[in-house]
Amino acid sequence: MTTFALIGAGPGLGLATARRFGTAGHSVALIARNPQRLEELAAELARDGVQARGFTADVLDIESLNEALYAAATALGPVEILQYSPVPRADFMKPVLDTTADDLDAPLAFSVKGPVSAVNAVLPGMRELGRGTLLFVNGGSAVRPHPDRAGTSVAFAAESAYARMLHDALAPENIHVAQLIVPGAIRPDAEHSSPDVLARRLYDIHHERDGFRHYAEPLPD
Repeated sequence: MTTFALIGAGPGLGLATARRFGTAGHSVALIARNPQRLEELAAELARDGVQARGFTADVLDIESLNEALYAAATALGPVEILQYSPVPRADFMKPVLDTTADDLDAPLAFSVKGPVSAVNAVLPGMRELGRGTLLFVNGGSAVRPHPDRAGTSVAFAAESAYARMLHDALAPENIHVAQLIVPGAIRPDAEHSSPDVLARRLYDIHHERDGFRHYAEPLPD
């Protein structure tokens, strides 16, 4: 059995995606900062027949992230699918004219150093398997900068560039890299951006392996 590793596990999109990949036959590694929440999510997935375990890590602490991914592969099996979708902190979203150089340190660590470290941690296992999928989930500011959300706009753009380069570089190795842009809020009642709809979309992106950038719905004018 191979593993679906979810960085940014939570009760919304994270739980829905974990359930979708888990019911497809993958073991699930839930990675987030809160160990109690991870236990609750793993227990909920177990009730659905999904083998899931929580691994505590903070994406701003690269050592903890690497340790969590290593522990997940050791305990559950090699990581075939990695989803990077932690929720940015509110303080990353200052207006551009109020943003200093120091204000960009944490957003860039969150959206660039975190993904680079996670990819480097799972890539050897994917190469050994001969296949893999790397999924990046971002808000609309990744492709349309917002002047009131400067930190995430800059950091998401950098994450997008990194992911796009990975897409081109890893395609010959049967490792698919894709980005899903979610322009609006993720809500249970949203037609195109509910957790369950997005989870199905992410699974389809993994399964169909078609193209790099996908949109949950069109960007608003």
